[in-house]
Amino acid sequence: MKLVYFAWVRERIGRPEETLDLPPEVATVADLVAWLKDRGEEYAYAFETEGVVRAAVDRVHAKPGTSLSGAREVAFFPPMTGG
Repeated sequence: MKLVYFAWVRERIGRPEETLDLPPEVATVADLVAWLKDRGEEYAYAFETEGVVRAAVDRVHAKPGTSLSGAREVAFFPPMTGG
């Protein structure tokens, strides 16, 4: 699965994107975040505060419980402010 990181999420992880083979137990966005946090300190730092980082699955905003079944891309980004 392709993972894309934006803004300070990208800066904390140290790369703009990556393609990973996810284990079968990673079924939702929340599962993916938990799995990523265990991959290293840069991921733990990026996702340290629950609920702050937003996700989009195949370019559609997604909640933590959103299924990853059939998904090709997950993007992570910080909350945005308007102006």
